Amino acid sequence: MPDKKKFEIFPAKYGFFPYMFLIYLFMPGYYIFFEPGWKRGVGYVLLAIFLVTYRQLYQFIESNNKTYTYWLILQVSIILILAVFYNINHLFLGFFPANFIGYYKDRRKFVYALILFGVTIISPLIIRFNELYPNNMLYFIPFIVIMLVSPFGIRSMVNKMELEKQLDEANERIKELVKRDERMRIARDLHDTLGHTLSLITLKSQLVGKLITKDSNRAISEAKEIERTSRAALAQVRELVSDMRTITVSEELIESESILEAAGISFFFHGETKLTGIPVLTQNILSMCLREGVTNVVKHSGATKCLVHIAEKAGEILISIHDNGKGISLNNKSGNGLNGMSERLKLIDGTVNIVTENGTKLTITVPIIVKEREEGVVS
Repeated sequence: MPDKKKFEIFPAKYGFFPYMFLIYLFMPGYYIFFEPGWKRGVGYVLLAIFLVTYRQLYQFIESNNKTYTYWLILQVSIILILAVFYNINHLFLGFFPANFIGYYKDRRKFVYALILFGVTIISPLIIRFNELYPNNMLYFIPFIVIMLVSPFGIRSMVNKMELEKQLDEANERIKELVKRDERMRIARDLHDTLGHTLSLITLKSQLVGKLITKDSNRAISEAKEIERTSRAALAQVRELVSDMRTITVSEELIESESILEAAGISFFFHGETKLTGIPVLTQNILSMCLREGVTNVVKHSGATKCLVHIAEKAGEILISIHDNGKGISLNNKSGNGLNGMSERLKLIDGTVNIVTENGTKLTITVPIIVKEREEGVVS
């Protein structure tokens, strides 16, 4: 059976903001309290319905459909009734619908809603003109102007947020397209560059197998040729890898900080941000392992702090990710992407170790071979 949707008074993504506005309902409640008999009861019923409309408008704020409009009309109508037949100060409830009008995406609906709202807010002032003019009228006018102008500000903010969302989505699509093009380029280059070389090595290997008993001298010569060909192929691979678009450890650190802070986890760093002279393949693998480790902290640790330490010692690189979370059980050490991390590190003779130490501490160690740094194209 599908999980039932969890009941929410207000959508969680709006945080505490909708609850703060509820403070402004105390004054209408205060004014209604002094109304006589049945009028007080009706007033509180209207105020309760107004509260329901406030909650429902937040539920339909994304869709902007007819239901949203109906709830908005009901809310504005209650303000009109309370302002005309109860206390004129109920006009200040107009700040509630003014906020929701700004969320209309369709310009025509926005204009119609603003006109309806304007008529509703101004009508009580006209109806009760004699008791308000001149002193009290001047008191209300600035607030009425703010109510009528504020939907434009809200709409501008909503449009900006929508554009930012579309921009983020477009950037994600661009990233995916770049990755796909990069994979296609690498595949094409590998096929064009190494296809012929590997086919040649295969044929010569078969030839050596046939000559080894018939003509050992020629077999030795062919074997040396295979060695030279394979070295050339290795140099080609290194050339392709050096041209690959890679993510460095320093770049991944910036991403890690953003991810952790977005999850409410304080980020601390100690050590070297730039690893100079490290091969591209090693940088790539270390970056992926760092990302995997930080992702585990966000998803599983329940931590509030995370310390990343990077050190380049004689002959090795050491990266540790230490959080102050709940730790990791012994039975779960093989999960959470740690197997994939270990497999990646094996490609560069690296190791990963994880311990529970005031949280969880993950340590990555990779040997740095001097020859790997200095070796160029071998002929």
